[in-house]
Amino acid sequence: MDHITHRTGTAAGEPVAHDFAAGPGPGRASWGTAARATAHCLTGCAIGEILGMAVGTALAWGNAPTMALAVVLAFLFGYSFTLYAVRGAGLGPKAAVRVALAADTVSIALMELVDNGIIALVPGALDAHLTDALFWYALLGGFAVAFVVTTPVNKWMIGRGKGHAVAHTHH
Repeated sequence: MDHITHRTGTAAGEPVAHDFAAGPGPGRASWGTAARATAHCLTGCAIGEILGMAVGTALAWGNAPTMALAVVLAFLFGYSFTLYAVRGAGLGPKAAVRVALAADTVSIALMELVDNGIIALVPGALDAHLTDALFWYALLGGFAVAFVVTTPVNKWMIGRGKGHAVAHTHH
């Protein structure tokens, strides 16, 4: 597959290269770009989700409040990674929030749906404690499946100038 480099200027006026696959038609972002975007998003989600699961489990909360906290923190950390990057590129706070919401909402939501679905489907995982291997296997397995499911969605969105493509124009 042929690649082109898309250049945009930062607030400081320095060019930034972005790897999008060349060719006519929609959905032509490279798999590498999609995988990097998904990994970026998954990192924030994983930190938030692990923290939420750890806090809820340590405080002996029920499954629903623990998962709710994990999902909220996954979104918070996922968005914060993008906010940090685009604020560093010179975007103001309001514009940075709009970019983060546009870049990450679908990706984080899909990851959380898949990951928490896997955890809910693994027998005993919802009742496992932080010290149980089942807790970590289900959580990490959910992340792996979420990555595989979300990467093609991110590829499709980036190829249409949506999702992480919005953030890429700023960092």
